[in-house]
Amino acid sequence: MAQKRDYYDILGVAKNASEDELKKAYRKLAIQYHPDKNPGDKAAEEKFKEIAEAYGVLSDAEKRQRYDQFGHQGVGGAGGGGAGVNMEDIFGSVFGDDSPFSSFFGGGGGSRRGGPSLRKGSDLRIKLKLDLEEIANGVEKKIKVKRYVSCNTCSGNGSKHGTSLKSCATCNGQGQVRKVVNTMLGQMVSTSPCPTCQGEGKVVTERCDICFGEGRQLNEDLLSIKIPAGVGEGMQLSMTGKGNVPTRGGIAGDLLIVIEEEEHPELKRDGSNIHFDLRMNFADAALGREIEIPIVGGKVKINIKAGTQSGEILRLKGKGLKELNSYGVGDQLVHVSLYTPTTLSSEDRAILEKIRIMPNFQPKVDKNDKSIFEKMKDFFH
Repeated sequence: MAQKRDYYDILGVAKNASEDELKKAYRKLAIQYHPDKNPGDKAAEEKFKEIAEAYGVLSDAEKRQRYDQFGHQGVGGAGGGGAGVNMEDIFGSVFGDDSPFSSFFGGGGGSRRGGPSLRKGSDLRIKLKLDLEEIANGVEKKIKVKRYVSCNTCSGNGSKHGTSLKSCATCNGQGQVRKVVNTMLGQMVSTSPCPTCQGEGKVVTERCDICFGEGRQLNEDLLSIKIPAGVGEGMQLSMTGKGNVPTRGGIAGDLLIVIEEEEHPELKRDGSNIHFDLRMNFADAALGREIEIPIVGGKVKINIKAGTQSGEILRLKGKGLKELNSYGVGDQLVHVSLYTPTTLSSEDRAILEKIRIMPNFQPKVDKNDKSIFEKMKDFFH
């Protein structure tokens, strides 16, 4: 009979390897040589059994101590593919519940350790429209939400008066059934929700007259939602435990609030900044004047200096929106454009004919003047 290989050499780790190092080494090798990835490969199958046996010994503190002291004789000499090793624990802890191997080896939802699983109800999603002022300042909204809540009559367990329950005979109140199969890899343990009680561990002997055994009722709740300043279109907020409760006990899902912005008739939002297009006539731009413009939540008067050019951008510091979860506040940017009339009276024409030949109304190009593109580039950098 061939001499058995050293367990540490099989896993490729040092003799003082930590538990975490053992798991990582085992996981890598087990995935590489797993029979599902190597169908019909007898060598890979034997290698997988050897790896499972080595990890089964070294992952057990007591067996590892005996192995370190006495070698293979200290742990029985032969392993038979990991005899005495709970494959559920190996694959569950190493691969995790989301592993493709987890359901076969007893994983799934953290229910391997026994006991009914804690179920969570479904989430609810609603859309909430906010205007620009509400977004700027934050707001508390009261909304009506139809959701499933725990039945008051039976306290949510679905039984008459809340007491007509008994332990499930199929799973002995564990909420799950286990099946042990002897294979070439050792004992394979699988678990699944109990088909009799659907994983609850208890069965209803007499149904509640109000909820008919569901343990929940559809109710319309009035909820108060605090919306922080600075939220934006499509942003999603969550209220824990304000969704639906599951049937016959468990924790409620969440209420998800999706923000929708109502369009303002004059102001446009860009992050925390607000934009406003100010259209002026030629005389106001040339002579200058005080003008009232809208801002978030009201109006403000600004002074337009004489000689203001079309395309100029005026900045109103701090007149934008608060930044979400920050002390920062944006600005309001006023974009000046000159209005050109499309129809003229005979009097209008006479005045303009006189103006357009006057020296002061002839365009003057200064070499230091920047193009509109350059001005915009300077403004935003």
